[in-house]
Amino acid sequence: MDSKRNARALNSFEELYINAREKEQRIYTDAQLLLLPDIAPSHPHYKEWLVRKHSSVRLIKYLKSKRRPLSILEIGCGNGWLSARLSEIENATVTGLDINQAELTQASTVFKKSNLQFIYGNIADNIFPAQKFDVVVFAASLQYFPSLTIFNSIFPILCPQGAIHIIDTPFYKPGLVAAARERTRAYYTALHVPEMADRYYHHSVDELKKMDHTFLYDPNSFINKLLKRNHPFPWVVVRCQ
Repeated sequence: MDSKRNARALNSFEELYINAREKEQRIYTDAQLLLLPDIAPSHPHYKEWLVRKHSSVRLIKYLKSKRRPLSILEIGCGNGWLSARLSEIENATVTGLDINQAELTQASTVFKKSNLQFIYGNIADNIFPAQKFDVVVFAASLQYFPSLTIFNSIFPILCPQGAIHIIDTPFYKPGLVAAARERTRAYYTALHVPEMADRYYHHSVDELKKMDHTFLYDPNSFINKLLKRNHPFPWVVVRCQ
């Protein structure tokens, strides 16, 4: 019974999510997808893709510097563009995971590489019992998980020196969470998918304090403000405690 209930919940979320993506003009053609994060300046999300390009290039450069084989899992990979870019790292094997079958199907069609696979599933369902990953990536996807306790499903599949990398995701000061929730509710209401507001979560920096974490980039740090580095999202690395 629980598995059927979970399946219905996932299908409900996928329908809401795809509906919102269509209204936001975030469904891309195969030709556009092949080029992401590069996109035409005339596209309505061009500036957003500049941000995502910056963060993805920075992450890939960091992982390349490891100079060793890496097993990488991207959770919430969507249409797979970042997983595909990560698969260009020498000696990397990449798995993209999502509960969005529509975009996963497109990803599997557009990106065909021997070291890249896409899987439908929920990370909380213990779908990798015999597999270990050096790197787990949440890129603009952690906000669809209610709590950072989801990491408890990830720690068992991390290699001993493995880590979770969180990019393109806001973390709020505790006093600003309520206002962020209201902005999100107003946004999705205006988009005519108000139910999505209940499936989009706002994580506080205080949640990270309970974990072994490092900011590889903090937009609020004194030095970054002084140097006018305006990339809006932090880059957080979480390791097993």
